[in-house]
Amino acid sequence: MAYLPDRLIAPHFFRPTDDIVATPNERTILRVIWRNPRVSRTELPGMSELAQQTVHRLLDQLADRGLVLLGEPKPGLGKGQPSPMLTLNGRYAWTCGMSVNTDVIDVCLMDFSGGLLAETNVQLAEKTVAQALERVRAWVSEQQQILKLDDERFFGVGLGIAGFHVSGTSFNASLPLHEWSLIELGPLVTSYFQKPVWALNGGKTGTVAEAMFGVGRYIKDFAYLSFNYGFGGGLICNGELLHGGNGNAGEFSQMYDDEEVTRRPALQLVMERLKSRGVEVPSITYLRRHFDARWPGVEDWLNEVTPAYNRLINAIWAVYDPQAIVFGGQIPPALADLMIERTRLFGKPRYGVWRASPKLIVSEILPDAAAMGAAATPFMLTFF
Repeated sequence: MAYLPDRLIAPHFFRPTDDIVATPNERTILRVIWRNPRVSRTELPGMSELAQQTVHRLLDQLADRGLVLLGEPKPGLGKGQPSPMLTLNGRYAWTCGMSVNTDVIDVCLMDFSGGLLAETNVQLAEKTVAQALERVRAWVSEQQQILKLDDERFFGVGLGIAGFHVSGTSFNASLPLHEWSLIELGPLVTSYFQKPVWALNGGKTGTVAEAMFGVGRYIKDFAYLSFNYGFGGGLICNGELLHGGNGNAGEFSQMYDDEEVTRRPALQLVMERLKSRGVEVPSITYLRRHFDARWPGVEDWLNEVTPAYNRLINAIWAVYDPQAIVFGGQIPPALADLMIERTRLFGKPRYGVWRASPKLIVSEILPDAAAMGAAATPFMLTFF
C-alpha cells in the first residue's frame, strides 16, 4: 500500500466535522494571515476574496480550534467597531524539518507560526542511515524536553533530500547518498518518530522555504534555482508548489545532455575546479562560508558554465514566464551575484516593446533554506 502521510495525521488536528485539518476557504484565510502577520479581521475579506460573513464564521471556528489568535484592535482603520489583529498560534503545532545533503543533515524545529525553535546538523561521514536518523531522533527528543514541546502538538516531519523523485517517498540521490537512494523514506522515518512524513527533493523544500519566508510573500509565480552538490530547483505557481506529473517539476539539470551536464552550475563542479587550481574546499558548507571570488578557478568556471546557464534562464523564461527567478540552495551569495551579472536574456523588442522578463533575485533566507522548507512543508501542504 502506498505511503500517504495525510492518513497518519493525528485525529485531534482534524476539523470537528470531518477528517481534514482545513477546508480550502480556511486554508485561504490561514495563508493570508501567514503572509500578513497582524492583519485585521476587517481587512481579510478584501485580501482573501471571501465574503465578510464567510470570513467571520471561519475565523471564529479557527480561533475556537486554537489555530488563530485574535489580538488587540488594529489602529488607524477608521470609525466603527474596532477590528482585532490576527496572528497564527505558534503553540498550536510544531514540526521537524530534515534536509539531507551530501555531507550533512540540517535539522530544525518550527512552530505553526513559522517560528524557528531550534536547529542543528548531523554530519554524515562514517554514519549509516540508521545511525544518522537515530542521532536526529535523539536531538529532537532532547529539544522537546528543553523547550517543553507537547508531543501531541508534534504534527509531523518534513524531509528534503538531494535527488530526483522516483515514486512514493523514494528518491534517486547523488553518489555520496547512495544508501539513502531508492528506498521508501516515508515509512522509514516514521518508524523513528511515529509521525507522518512529507518527503520532497531538496530543491522543492528550498522552494517551499522561499515561498513561505522569502519572495513568495509578495511574488506568487517564481522559479527557484537550488545550487547544491548537484543542481535542481522548483516552481511556485499562484503561491502553490508545482509538482508536475511525476513529481519532478523544476529538475532543471534534466535539460542537459551527457556532454553539457559537466557544464551545469552545480557546486560539486565548482569544488572540482577549485581543487584542480590548488584551492582546498572540503565541503559545500565550507564553500558557502568562505567563498572568495578571487580564488583561482572561479573565473574559469564561470566562463565555462555561462552559455549553459544562460540557456537555462531563457528556457525557464520562455516556458514558465515567472515574475522572478531566485538563486538559492547553498550557493554563496557573492557567486550568485557574479552569475546574475553574466545573464543574457535572448530575444529582441518588437515595435520597440520588450517582453516582460523575470527579476533575478539572490535568496536572503539562511544558508540551509531546505531544512526550513522541509519543516514548513507539512504545514504548507495541509493548512496553507
